[in-house]
Amino acid sequence: MNTSETLYRLALTQLPGIGINHAHTLLQAAGNATVLFEHRKELPDILPDMPARLVQAFDHPEILRRCEAELSFAEKNRIACLTEEDEAYPSRLRECSDAPLVLFYQGTADLNRRHIISMVGTRNATDYGKDLCLRFIRDLKESLPDAIIVSGLAYGIDIHAHRAALQCGLDTIGVLAHGLDRIYPFVHRNTASEMTSHGGLLTEFMSGTNPDRQNFVKRNRIVAGISDATVVVESAKKGGSLITAEIAEGYHRDCFAFPGRIGDAFSEGCNHLISANRAVLLQSADELVKAMNWDCPKEIPQAIQRQLFPEMNPEESRIVQILRKYPEGIQVNSLVVESNIAITSMTGILFELELKGVVKSLAGGMYRLV
Repeated sequence: MNTSETLYRLALTQLPGIGINHAHTLLQAAGNATVLFEHRKELPDILPDMPARLVQAFDHPEILRRCEAELSFAEKNRIACLTEEDEAYPSRLRECSDAPLVLFYQGTADLNRRHIISMVGTRNATDYGKDLCLRFIRDLKESLPDAIIVSGLAYGIDIHAHRAALQCGLDTIGVLAHGLDRIYPFVHRNTASEMTSHGGLLTEFMSGTNPDRQNFVKRNRIVAGISDATVVVESAKKGGSLITAEIAEGYHRDCFAFPGRIGDAFSEGCNHLISANRAVLLQSADELVKAMNWDCPKEIPQAIQRQLFPEMNPEESRIVQILRKYPEGIQVNSLVVESNIAITSMTGILFELELKGVVKSLAGGMYRLV
């Protein structure tokens, strides 16, 4: 995306009185952020339904100057500024209604990797929880060597998940509740530094942003939305990990939880998620791989691949080529990521392919070739 549009999208996130939902609505109505800023005096004519208070919000030139400085900071520190229009922007997040307009990313891992798993839990991790992190990630490495582990770089389960991933040779991404000019907690700085070469650090917050309480909830939605599945390792009755699990459920993502001993304070949250059928009971990495249908063969022998299909457009052909690699089926979210086709378009395309007798829908949002 051109620098001006990136600048204006970043500025849109900083305007007073315009939250993320209003920002998405305005972008959809205007087509892009450049129109909103460069034609702000004509906004009442361009968008007649736009409230006067929102029109007035664009009259803040100091915000543009601040955002220009932020883009310079990012360039100087080799930080990527990703918008929803950029190919490197996480496709899974793009399908969330409250997706960040701009993401700052410092790292090497592909944010659209085939298998991405979020691991969250209490800040007061027990030896049981630490051991679960290591065993789960070690076994996951054997089944899915391309998997990425996502967490929030916080105390407890978060940092142990990151460190276990690094120890086992998996990429890991930390989603921050502040800008990339600092690391919080500071004691995790060495792990964070290592992650930039074996994963990355990701945030929607500009430099100078403090890790305030409200930012952690915003951070949690990225942790939930960027992955295929969220795994809760340990949690008390209340806590950020349960919020992340709830957000993941709202995004129609799979949620898993390790059970704990009845009466243990930091197992109550996980046990409740399981008993309320809001998370699948998880005992091993192999169970998650099977539940996500990730244990399917990657290729179909050439001899049995279909050669003839009804006439298809380029997008339909692209989907068919992907489905050929997954004879047992693939989840629609994974299909969106691999094809880079928006979910809003994907639904219609799959419907047409079903009508043509090429694709069959399965339970759990799965699709395969007929």
